[in-house]
Amino acid sequence: MKAIYSDFLIRNWEERDRTRAAQVISYVLSEYGLAWEPNGADRDVVQVEEYYLATGGEFWVIEHQNQLVGTGAYYPIKRGEKAIEIRKMYLLSSVRGLGLGKYLLQQLEAAIASRGFQQIWIETASVLVEAVKLYENNGYKPATGVETARCDRVYVKILNQP
Repeated sequence: MKAIYSDFLIRNWEERDRTRAAQVISYVLSEYGLAWEPNGADRDVVQVEEYYLATGGEFWVIEHQNQLVGTGAYYPIKRGEKAIEIRKMYLLSSVRGLGLGKYLLQQLEAAIASRGFQQIWIETASVLVEAVKLYENNGYKPATGVETARCDRVYVKILNQP
């Protein structure tokens, strides 16, 4: 993956990004009063190779002027039909409100659709107001079965098949 949005670069995660990606996610979580859980909900950020690369998923980072400012990822899951879950979609507050989140979501959806998946699942927390609005405004429907302790919402979007 390599895409440009304005002067942001979205690219595939590399091993050297591990600490910086964790810092971005931890910072955004703390901004909303949520805990960074390296042994729980955020284990996948510490073990990207195992959770994403080895399972057929992808983990992307967003750079702006050589600084990591966001992340976005997905991997196949067992629930639903030919389903994946979008995970770790986080942007630092300094780059929110520029359309970057919507662009990132569209890029993730395009990559997912091109690989033949039919359902996209997303878990989030109500306190992540901007994320909830983004998903609801882009065709994600409330569902049930939250699996992550710090999340209280789950959404699903059915992709149109050709």
